[in-house]
Amino acid sequence: MRQIVLDTETTGLEWKKGNRVVEIGCVELQERRPTGRTFQRYINPERDFEPGAQEVTGLTREFLADKPLFAAVVDEFLAFIDGAELVIHNAAFDVGFLDSELARCGERYGRIRDHAMVEDSLDLARQRYPGQRNSLDALCKRLGVDNAHRQLHGALLDAQLLAEVYLALTAGQSEIGFASPAADAGRAAAVALPTTGLGPRPRVMVPEAELALHAARLETVRVKAGHCVWDVVSVVVPDSVAEPESALS
Repeated sequence: MRQIVLDTETTGLEWKKGNRVVEIGCVELQERRPTGRTFQRYINPERDFEPGAQEVTGLTREFLADKPLFAAVVDEFLAFIDGAELVIHNAAFDVGFLDSELARCGERYGRIRDHAMVEDSLDLARQRYPGQRNSLDALCKRLGVDNAHRQLHGALLDAQLLAEVYLALTAGQSEIGFASPAADAGRAAAVALPTTGLGPRPRVMVPEAELALHAARLETVRVKAGHCVWDVVSVVVPDSVAEPESALS
Protein backbone atom coordinates (compact mmCIF):
# COMPACT_ATOMS: atom_id res chain seq x y z
CA MET A 1 0.00 0.00 0.00
CA ARG A 2 1.19 3.51 -0.82
CA GLN A 3 0.74 6.05 1.97
CA ILE A 4 1.56 9.75 2.16
CA VAL A 5 2.17 11.23 5.60
CA LEU A 6 1.08 14.86 5.30
CA ASP A 7 1.24 18.05 7.33
CA THR A 8 0.45 21.70 6.61
CA GLU A 9 1.30 25.04 8.19
CA THR A 10 -1.20 27.88 7.99
CA THR A 11 -1.67 31.57 8.74
CA GLY A 12 -4.18 30.80 11.51
CA LEU A 13 -6.46 28.19 13.02
CA GLU A 14 -9.59 28.52 10.87
CA TRP A 15 -9.86 28.40 7.10
CA LYS A 16 -13.42 29.72 7.39
CA LYS A 17 -11.94 33.03 8.55
CA GLY A 18 -9.89 33.30 5.38
CA ASN A 19 -6.68 31.77 6.69
CA ARG A 20 -4.43 30.11 4.12
CA VAL A 21 -1.89 27.31 3.76
CA VAL A 22 1.73 28.51 3.86
CA GLU A 23 3.55 25.17 3.71
CA ILE A 24 2.82 21.58 2.67
CA GLY A 25 5.08 18.69 3.66
CA CYS A 26 4.65 15.06 2.56
CA VAL A 27 6.60 11.84 3.14
CA GLU A 28 5.92 8.75 1.03
CA LEU A 29 5.64 5.24 2.50
CA GLN A 30 5.37 2.10 0.43
CA GLU A 31 4.33 -1.05 2.31
CA ARG A 32 5.09 0.80 5.57
CA ARG A 33 8.62 1.70 4.51
CA PRO A 34 9.88 5.20 3.67
CA THR A 35 10.76 5.43 -0.02
CA GLY A 36 12.86 8.58 0.29
CA ARG A 37 10.37 10.57 -1.82
CA THR A 38 9.07 13.76 -0.25
CA PHE A 39 7.07 16.79 -1.32
CA GLN A 40 7.58 20.18 0.30
CA ARG A 41 6.53 23.64 -0.84
CA TYR A 42 6.32 27.05 0.80
CA ILE A 43 3.29 28.99 -0.42
CA ASN A 44 2.55 32.70 -0.58
CA PRO A 45 -0.72 33.11 1.37
CA GLU A 46 -1.41 36.62 0.07
CA ARG A 47 -2.36 37.70 3.59
CA ASP A 48 -0.88 38.28 7.05
CA PHE A 49 -0.57 35.73 9.83
CA GLU A 50 -2.96 35.76 12.75
CA PRO A 51 -1.40 36.67 16.12
CA GLY A 52 0.63 33.74 17.42
CA ALA A 53 0.67 31.73 14.19
CA GLN A 54 3.88 33.29 12.94
CA GLU A 55 5.69 32.43 16.18
CA VAL A 56 4.64 28.77 15.86
CA THR A 57 6.04 28.32 12.36
CA GLY A 58 8.86 30.82 12.32
CA LEU A 59 7.70 31.90 8.86
CA THR A 60 7.07 35.51 7.90
CA ARG A 61 5.07 37.34 5.27
CA GLU A 62 8.35 38.72 3.91
CA PHE A 63 9.90 35.25 3.55
CA LEU A 64 6.82 33.95 1.73
CA ALA A 65 6.44 36.99 -0.56
CA ASP A 66 8.37 35.45 -3.47
CA LYS A 67 7.02 31.91 -3.00
CA PRO A 68 4.50 30.44 -5.47
CA LEU A 69 0.75 30.68 -4.95
CA PHE A 70 -1.14 27.49 -4.14
CA ALA A 71 -2.61 27.51 -7.65
CA ALA A 72 0.92 27.22 -9.05
CA VAL A 73 1.72 24.01 -7.13
CA VAL A 74 -1.72 22.37 -6.97
CA ASP A 75 -1.23 20.05 -9.95
CA GLU A 76 2.15 18.84 -8.73
CA PHE A 77 0.76 18.31 -5.23
CA LEU A 78 -2.28 16.35 -6.39
CA ALA A 79 -0.10 14.20 -8.65
CA PHE A 80 2.08 13.32 -5.64
CA ILE A 81 -0.83 12.21 -3.43
CA ASP A 82 -3.00 10.69 -6.17
CA GLY A 83 -4.39 7.27 -5.22
CA ALA A 84 -2.55 7.09 -1.90
CA GLU A 85 -3.80 6.90 1.66
CA LEU A 86 -3.05 10.16 3.46
CA VAL A 87 -1.93 9.84 7.08
CA ILE A 88 -2.67 13.14 8.83
CA HIS A 89 -2.68 14.06 12.54
CA ASN A 90 -5.99 15.78 13.26
CA ALA A 91 -7.02 15.30 9.65
CA ALA A 92 -10.08 17.57 9.81
CA PHE A 93 -7.81 20.60 10.26
CA ASP A 94 -5.47 19.95 7.31
CA VAL A 95 -8.16 18.57 5.00
CA GLY A 96 -10.37 21.59 5.71
CA PHE A 97 -7.58 23.97 4.72
CA LEU A 98 -6.61 21.95 1.63
CA ASP A 99 -10.23 21.68 0.48
CA SER A 100 -10.53 25.45 0.86
CA GLU A 101 -7.42 25.96 -1.27
CA LEU A 102 -8.71 23.54 -3.93
CA ALA A 103 -12.02 25.40 -4.03
CA ARG A 104 -10.15 28.63 -4.76
CA CYS A 105 -8.50 26.90 -7.72
CA GLY A 106 -11.79 25.87 -9.33
CA GLU A 107 -14.46 23.20 -9.19
CA ARG A 108 -12.52 20.84 -11.42
CA TYR A 109 -10.08 20.15 -8.58
CA GLY A 110 -12.79 18.76 -6.31
CA ARG A 111 -11.85 17.87 -2.74
CA ILE A 112 -8.93 16.03 -1.15
CA ARG A 113 -10.96 12.84 -0.73
CA ASP A 114 -11.58 12.83 -4.49
CA HIS A 115 -7.85 12.20 -4.91
CA ALA A 116 -6.84 10.12 -1.89
CA MET A 117 -8.13 8.26 1.15
CA VAL A 118 -7.56 9.81 4.57
CA GLU A 119 -6.40 8.13 7.81
CA ASP A 120 -6.45 10.27 10.96
CA SER A 121 -3.54 9.29 13.20
CA LEU A 122 -5.05 11.33 16.05
CA ASP A 123 -8.09 9.03 16.05
CA LEU A 124 -5.76 6.01 16.14
CA ALA A 125 -3.83 7.50 19.06
CA ARG A 126 -7.03 8.27 21.00
CA GLN A 127 -8.20 4.68 20.56
CA ARG A 128 -4.90 3.34 21.86
CA TYR A 129 -4.30 5.93 24.58
CA PRO A 130 -7.76 7.09 25.71
CA GLY A 131 -7.77 10.00 28.12
CA GLN A 132 -4.12 10.87 27.48
CA ARG A 133 -2.46 13.74 25.60
CA ASN A 134 -2.04 12.66 22.01
CA SER A 135 -0.34 15.64 20.40
CA LEU A 136 2.55 14.88 18.06
CA ASP A 137 5.08 15.90 20.73
CA ALA A 138 3.36 13.73 23.37
CA LEU A 139 3.33 10.74 21.04
CA CYS A 140 6.98 11.24 20.13
CA LYS A 141 7.86 11.06 23.82
CA ARG A 142 5.58 8.10 24.51
CA LEU A 143 6.75 6.07 21.50
CA GLY A 144 10.44 6.92 21.69
CA VAL A 145 10.64 9.10 18.57
CA ASP A 146 13.44 11.68 18.84
CA ASN A 147 12.03 15.16 18.28
CA ALA A 148 14.72 17.15 20.08
CA HIS A 149 15.47 19.03 16.86
CA ARG A 150 11.86 20.29 16.60
CA GLN A 151 12.11 23.86 17.82
CA LEU A 152 9.48 25.24 15.42
CA HIS A 153 6.60 23.68 13.52
CA GLY A 154 7.56 22.88 9.93
CA ALA A 155 5.36 20.86 7.59
CA LEU A 156 8.05 18.53 6.24
CA LEU A 157 9.75 18.03 9.62
CA ASP A 158 6.39 17.31 11.25
CA ALA A 159 5.47 14.89 8.46
CA GLN A 160 8.75 13.04 8.98
CA LEU A 161 8.14 12.83 12.74
CA LEU A 162 4.54 11.75 12.16
CA ALA A 163 5.71 8.99 9.82
CA GLU A 164 7.87 7.56 12.62
CA VAL A 165 5.07 7.98 15.15
CA TYR A 166 2.52 6.35 12.85
CA LEU A 167 4.74 3.33 12.18
CA ALA A 168 5.37 2.89 15.91
CA LEU A 169 1.70 3.46 16.73
CA THR A 170 0.51 0.83 14.27
CA ALA A 171 3.35 -1.67 14.75
CA GLY A 172 2.45 -5.07 16.12
CA GLN A 173 1.75 -8.47 14.74
CA SER A 174 2.05 -7.24 11.14
CA GLU A 175 5.71 -6.54 12.00
CA ILE A 176 6.39 -10.10 13.17
CA GLY A 177 4.89 -12.17 10.41
CA PHE A 178 1.13 -11.74 10.60
CA ALA A 179 0.75 -9.12 7.86
CA SER A 180 -0.37 -11.49 5.12
CA PRO A 181 -2.81 -14.27 6.14
CA ALA A 182 -3.00 -15.50 2.55
CA ALA A 183 0.76 -15.84 2.37
CA ASP A 184 0.84 -17.58 5.75
CA ALA A 185 -1.87 -19.99 4.60
CA GLY A 186 0.09 -20.75 1.46
CA ARG A 187 3.23 -21.49 3.45
CA ALA A 188 1.27 -23.69 5.84
CA ALA A 189 -0.23 -25.67 2.98
CA ALA A 190 3.17 -26.15 1.40
CA VAL A 191 4.62 -27.80 4.51
CA ALA A 192 1.49 -29.66 5.70
CA LEU A 193 2.19 -33.25 6.77
CA PRO A 194 -0.27 -36.15 7.19
CA THR A 195 -1.40 -36.62 10.78
CA THR A 196 -2.93 -40.09 10.61
CA GLY A 197 -1.03 -42.92 12.20
CA LEU A 198 1.27 -40.70 14.23
CA GLY A 199 2.46 -42.03 17.54
CA PRO A 200 2.82 -40.12 20.78
CA ARG A 201 4.75 -36.92 20.41
CA PRO A 202 7.73 -36.25 22.65
CA ARG A 203 7.34 -33.62 25.33
CA VAL A 204 9.46 -30.52 24.74
CA MET A 205 10.91 -29.01 27.91
CA VAL A 206 11.46 -25.25 27.59
CA PRO A 207 14.12 -23.72 29.87
CA GLU A 208 12.89 -21.10 32.34
CA ALA A 209 15.13 -18.45 30.73
CA GLU A 210 13.47 -18.97 27.34
CA LEU A 211 10.00 -18.84 28.90
CA ALA A 212 10.90 -15.50 30.49
CA LEU A 213 12.13 -14.13 27.15
CA HIS A 214 8.95 -15.35 25.46
CA ALA A 215 6.78 -13.67 28.11
CA ALA A 216 8.72 -10.41 27.72
CA ARG A 217 8.26 -10.52 23.94
CA LEU A 218 4.50 -11.06 24.29
CA GLU A 219 4.27 -8.08 26.65
CA THR A 220 6.09 -5.93 24.07
CA VAL A 221 3.54 -7.00 21.43
CA ARG A 222 0.66 -6.17 23.79
CA VAL A 223 2.06 -2.69 24.44
CA LYS A 224 2.71 -1.93 20.76
CA ALA A 225 -0.39 -3.56 19.22
CA GLY A 226 -2.88 -3.31 22.07
CA HIS A 227 -3.53 -7.06 21.94
CA CYS A 228 -1.77 -10.34 21.32
CA VAL A 229 -3.02 -13.43 19.44
CA TRP A 230 -1.46 -15.73 22.04
CA ASP A 231 -3.92 -14.37 24.60
CA VAL A 232 -6.94 -15.58 22.65
CA VAL A 233 -5.74 -18.71 20.82
CA SER A 234 -6.16 -22.03 22.57
CA VAL A 235 -4.78 -25.38 21.44
CA VAL A 236 -7.00 -28.44 21.55
CA VAL A 237 -5.35 -31.85 21.28
CA PRO A 238 -7.70 -34.48 19.81
CA ASP A 239 -8.22 -37.63 21.87
CA SER A 240 -6.84 -39.71 19.01
CA VAL A 241 -3.38 -38.20 19.36
CA ALA A 242 -3.36 -37.34 23.07
CA GLU A 243 -0.67 -39.15 25.02
CA PRO A 244 -1.24 -40.94 28.32
CA GLU A 245 -0.08 -38.92 31.35
CA SER A 246 2.65 -41.47 32.09
CA ALA A 247 4.18 -40.89 28.66
CA LEU A 248 4.67 -37.21 29.44
CA SER A 249 6.40 -37.65 32.77
